[in-house]
Amino acid sequence: MMRIGHGFDVHAFAEGRRLILGGVDIPAERGLLGHSDADVLTHALMDAILGALREGDIGQLFPDDDPAFEGADSLALLARVMDVVRQRGARVLDCDCTVAAQAPKLAPHREQMRANLACAMGLPVSCVGVKATTTERLGFVGRKEGICAWAVVLLDDACGDLGDAPAKRYNR
Repeated sequence: MMRIGHGFDVHAFAEGRRLILGGVDIPAERGLLGHSDADVLTHALMDAILGALREGDIGQLFPDDDPAFEGADSLALLARVMDVVRQRGARVLDCDCTVAAQAPKLAPHREQMRANLACAMGLPVSCVGVKATTTERLGFVGRKEGICAWAVVLLDDACGDLGDAPAKRYNR
Protein backbone atom coordinates (compact mmCIF):
# COMPACT_ATOMS: atom_id res chain seq x y z
CA MET A 1 0.00 0.00 0.00
CA MET A 2 1.29 3.46 -0.90
CA ARG A 3 0.67 6.56 1.14
CA ILE A 4 1.25 10.22 0.39
CA GLY A 5 1.89 12.97 2.89
CA HIS A 6 1.92 16.73 2.51
CA GLY A 7 3.77 19.15 4.77
CA PHE A 8 3.87 22.91 5.10
CA ASP A 9 5.83 25.19 7.40
CA VAL A 10 6.51 28.89 7.75
CA HIS A 11 8.91 30.93 9.87
CA ALA A 12 9.41 34.67 10.20
CA PHE A 13 12.79 36.31 9.80
CA ALA A 14 14.59 37.43 12.96
CA GLU A 15 17.74 39.40 13.66
CA GLY A 16 20.65 37.57 15.25
CA ARG A 17 19.67 34.14 13.92
CA ARG A 18 21.39 31.90 11.36
CA LEU A 19 19.50 30.94 8.21
CA ILE A 20 19.43 27.15 8.04
CA LEU A 21 17.58 25.47 5.15
CA GLY A 22 17.89 21.78 4.44
CA GLY A 23 20.74 21.71 6.93
CA VAL A 24 22.72 24.32 4.97
CA ASP A 25 23.91 27.43 6.81
CA ILE A 26 23.14 30.08 4.19
CA PRO A 27 24.83 33.49 4.35
CA ALA A 28 22.07 36.02 5.04
CA GLU A 29 21.42 39.21 6.98
CA ARG A 30 18.74 37.48 9.09
CA GLY A 31 17.79 33.97 10.01
CA LEU A 32 14.47 32.39 10.87
CA LEU A 33 12.72 32.59 14.23
CA GLY A 34 11.91 29.30 15.92
CA HIS A 35 12.40 27.09 18.96
CA SER A 36 14.78 24.78 17.10
CA ASP A 37 17.13 25.89 14.30
CA ALA A 38 13.93 26.95 12.43
CA ASP A 39 14.84 24.97 9.29
CA VAL A 40 11.53 25.54 7.52
CA LEU A 41 12.40 23.15 4.67
CA THR A 42 13.23 20.22 6.95
CA HIS A 43 10.18 20.95 9.10
CA ALA A 44 7.85 20.77 6.08
CA LEU A 45 9.46 17.48 5.06
CA MET A 46 9.05 16.00 8.55
CA ASP A 47 5.38 17.02 8.56
CA ALA A 48 4.88 15.37 5.17
CA ILE A 49 6.39 12.12 6.44
CA LEU A 50 4.32 12.19 9.62
CA GLY A 51 1.26 12.98 7.53
CA ALA A 52 1.83 9.90 5.39
CA LEU A 53 2.10 7.86 8.60
CA ARG A 54 -1.05 9.60 9.95
CA GLU A 55 1.00 10.54 13.02
CA GLY A 56 0.02 14.22 13.26
CA ASP A 57 2.75 16.83 13.02
CA ILE A 58 6.22 17.60 14.33
CA GLY A 59 4.80 19.66 17.20
CA GLN A 60 3.44 16.45 18.68
CA LEU A 61 6.84 14.70 18.54
CA PHE A 62 9.01 17.74 19.28
CA PRO A 63 6.92 20.31 21.23
CA ASP A 64 8.12 23.89 21.00
CA ASP A 65 7.68 24.32 24.75
CA ASP A 66 10.09 21.46 25.53
CA PRO A 67 13.56 22.81 26.43
CA ALA A 68 15.10 19.60 25.05
CA PHE A 69 14.41 20.85 21.52
CA GLU A 70 15.58 24.43 21.97
CA GLY A 71 18.10 25.14 19.20
CA ALA A 72 17.77 21.54 17.97
CA ASP A 73 19.35 20.49 14.68
CA SER A 74 16.38 19.76 12.41
CA LEU A 75 18.34 17.16 10.42
CA ALA A 76 18.79 15.19 13.66
CA LEU A 77 15.03 15.49 14.25
CA LEU A 78 14.41 14.28 10.68
CA ALA A 79 16.55 11.20 11.42
CA ARG A 80 14.34 10.55 14.46
CA VAL A 81 11.21 10.85 12.31
CA MET A 82 12.76 8.25 9.99
CA ASP A 83 13.17 5.96 13.02
CA VAL A 84 9.39 6.20 13.46
CA VAL A 85 8.94 5.29 9.77
CA ARG A 86 11.09 2.18 10.21
CA GLN A 87 9.37 1.23 13.47
CA ARG A 88 6.06 1.32 11.65
CA GLY A 89 7.41 -1.05 8.97
CA ALA A 90 7.24 1.58 6.24
CA ARG A 91 9.76 3.33 4.04
CA VAL A 92 9.97 6.65 2.26
CA LEU A 93 10.25 6.11 -1.49
CA ASP A 94 10.45 9.67 -2.73
CA CYS A 95 9.93 13.27 -1.68
CA ASP A 96 9.73 16.67 -3.34
CA CYS A 97 10.05 20.02 -1.59
CA THR A 98 9.58 23.68 -2.53
CA VAL A 99 10.94 26.65 -0.61
CA ALA A 100 9.45 30.11 -1.20
CA ALA A 101 11.88 32.94 -0.38
CA GLN A 102 12.24 36.34 -1.97
CA ALA A 103 15.82 36.48 -0.69
CA PRO A 104 18.47 35.19 -0.44
CA LYS A 105 19.04 33.22 -3.64
CA LEU A 106 18.80 29.52 -2.81
CA ALA A 107 19.75 27.89 -6.13
CA PRO A 108 23.47 27.74 -5.27
CA HIS A 109 22.62 25.68 -2.16
CA ARG A 110 20.07 23.32 -3.71
CA GLU A 111 22.31 20.29 -4.23
CA GLN A 112 23.75 20.47 -0.72
CA MET A 113 20.21 20.68 0.70
CA ARG A 114 19.24 17.57 -1.28
CA ALA A 115 22.33 15.72 -0.08
CA ASN A 116 21.76 16.69 3.57
CA LEU A 117 18.10 15.66 3.55
CA ALA A 118 18.88 12.40 1.74
CA CYS A 119 21.61 11.55 4.26
CA ALA A 120 19.34 12.25 7.24
CA MET A 121 16.65 10.01 5.71
CA GLY A 122 19.00 7.25 4.56
CA LEU A 123 17.90 7.70 0.95
CA PRO A 124 19.74 8.20 -2.33
CA VAL A 125 19.93 11.85 -3.36
CA SER A 126 17.93 10.96 -6.48
CA CYS A 127 14.89 10.38 -4.21
CA VAL A 128 14.93 13.92 -2.81
CA GLY A 129 13.73 16.93 -4.79
CA VAL A 130 14.31 20.52 -3.68
CA LYS A 131 13.16 23.59 -5.59
CA ALA A 132 13.23 27.27 -4.74
CA THR A 133 10.90 30.00 -5.89
CA THR A 134 9.95 33.57 -5.07
CA THR A 135 6.46 34.97 -4.73
CA GLU A 136 7.13 37.81 -7.19
CA ARG A 137 7.25 40.25 -4.25
CA LEU A 138 3.71 39.31 -3.15
CA GLY A 139 2.64 38.49 0.41
CA PHE A 140 4.81 38.06 3.51
CA VAL A 141 7.44 36.14 1.53
CA GLY A 142 7.58 38.87 -1.11
CA ARG A 143 7.93 41.53 1.59
CA LYS A 144 10.87 39.53 2.99
CA GLU A 145 9.12 38.91 6.31
CA GLY A 146 9.71 35.15 6.28
CA ILE A 147 10.12 31.93 4.33
CA CYS A 148 7.74 29.02 3.79
CA ALA A 149 8.14 25.52 2.43
CA TRP A 150 5.99 22.66 1.17
CA ALA A 151 6.88 18.99 0.90
CA VAL A 152 5.23 15.90 -0.54
CA VAL A 153 6.27 12.36 0.37
CA LEU A 154 5.51 8.97 -1.14
CA LEU A 155 5.66 6.25 1.48
CA ASP A 156 5.48 2.47 1.03
CA ASP A 157 3.63 0.65 3.79
CA ALA A 158 5.46 -2.62 3.18
CA CYS A 159 3.68 -4.39 6.03
CA GLY A 160 0.28 -3.04 5.08
CA ASP A 161 -0.60 -2.24 8.68
CA LEU A 162 -0.66 1.55 8.67
CA GLY A 163 -4.34 1.50 7.82
CA ASP A 164 -5.31 -1.63 9.72
CA ALA A 165 -8.35 -0.26 11.57
CA PRO A 166 -11.43 1.03 9.75
CA ALA A 167 -12.50 4.54 10.60
CA LYS A 168 -15.25 4.97 13.13
CA ARG A 169 -18.00 7.47 12.64
CA TYR A 170 -17.72 10.55 14.81
CA ASN A 171 -20.82 10.95 16.96
CA ARG A 172 -21.63 14.24 18.64
